[in-house]
Amino acid sequence: MPIEILMPALSPTMTEGNLATWNVAEGDTISAGDVLCEIETDKATMEVEAVDEGVLGKVLVPGGSEAVAVNAVIALLLEEGEDASALDGYTPSAGGTAPTETTAVTDAASIPPTVNPQVTDAVTQAAAPAPAVPASSAGGARIFASPLAKRIAADKGLDVSAISGTGPHGRIVKRDVENAQPSTGAGAKPAAAAAPAAAEAAPVTLDDPVFATMPDFEAVPNSNMRKIIAKRLTDSARDVPHFNLTVDVEIDKLLALRKELNSLESADYKISVNDFIVKATALALTRVPACNVAYTDDAILQFKRVDMSIAVAIEGGLITPIVKDAASKGLATLSKEIKELAGKARDGKLAPEEFQGGTFTISNLGMFGVKGFNSIINPPQGGILSVGAGEQRAVVKDGAVAIATVVTLTLAVDHRCIDGATGAAFIKELKAIIENPSLLML
Repeated sequence: MPIEILMPALSPTMTEGNLATWNVAEGDTISAGDVLCEIETDKATMEVEAVDEGVLGKVLVPGGSEAVAVNAVIALLLEEGEDASALDGYTPSAGGTAPTETTAVTDAASIPPTVNPQVTDAVTQAAAPAPAVPASSAGGARIFASPLAKRIAADKGLDVSAISGTGPHGRIVKRDVENAQPSTGAGAKPAAAAAPAAAEAAPVTLDDPVFATMPDFEAVPNSNMRKIIAKRLTDSARDVPHFNLTVDVEIDKLLALRKELNSLESADYKISVNDFIVKATALALTRVPACNVAYTDDAILQFKRVDMSIAVAIEGGLITPIVKDAASKGLATLSKEIKELAGKARDGKLAPEEFQGGTFTISNLGMFGVKGFNSIINPPQGGILSVGAGEQRAVVKDGAVAIATVVTLTLAVDHRCIDGATGAAFIKELKAIIENPSLLML
């Protein structure tokens, strides 16, 4: 019986991905460890290795396919002793789901955290979403309805021709069918629109009539990464009670130490201000461990080391590669690792273990001249630090006005696991370390 090769879940947040290329062809002999194909996930591009041996009997999802659901069957592998006749009449088992008009994003907790490129659970190949096509009424008139709307109408026993469309140019869309009532006569009649739930706003889709009144625009399809970002940040802003603490920090001593370290003849590194802040934040978290935490309904998880997530802007979104055990690493090592991870992130070459996890996040927009900003917490982490631009400002010292280079830091924390006094103690410790960088040596 052929072995089903499945679309792997290469990150906890991945629900679908693009099958970029096949590295093998039908008829090729496959050995365990051979690279079968390249998958573009919501985070990176990765190679999928074979875990079984045999002959690649049939490719079900060709290279270049987009929005392939996790666990969809992408190919069939013939076992030893099997020939092509084993594929005759073979039907992949059900399980994978195809994208619909509105693609739901599965919670990260429901996706296996381990990487398993080939498993034997039976699933089907995911199909690409079909464009809206006109249906026909009994009288032969064309009725424009989306595939999802027609499918829901069939399930509810509704006559599509009796439903009024509210989509662009009168197209019948999902909400029209959901709001329609089953007919007791010749056709279905539209029902009054149901009021949206108080807890959540109605989703905004391209079918919203308001877009018909706007100037011309180009609709750029949401990537997997953008869908994940949208869902996670919406959930965080809605579900995580949080507060912000802001402090101005002088960095003149830090800048002087940075210049001295980078000017050493033996230096094979270039330490940035951000490297100092990452190190200082990690050290402050070890001194105030009650801020290096995550909330669960059963307990507050206090982490024994600082795995620092560093926000990196990449094409189409944002990713947070992780510096493991950041507090224990020297500035030179930390600087090299951050640069290496950022480069791999921009090239889409991060391994899953390099962006999964993390106990605290730093987001720095100072290079764009942003003075200060508030970040949204990255669940399940308990806190995130926003770093603004260093700029010269007038400050008062010993009763006199002086000039200092100042950075604005804003801490956002989950109030369920970090109280105000705890957050204040952390940011006070962080300010002391940054303003007196010799403390980094202790």
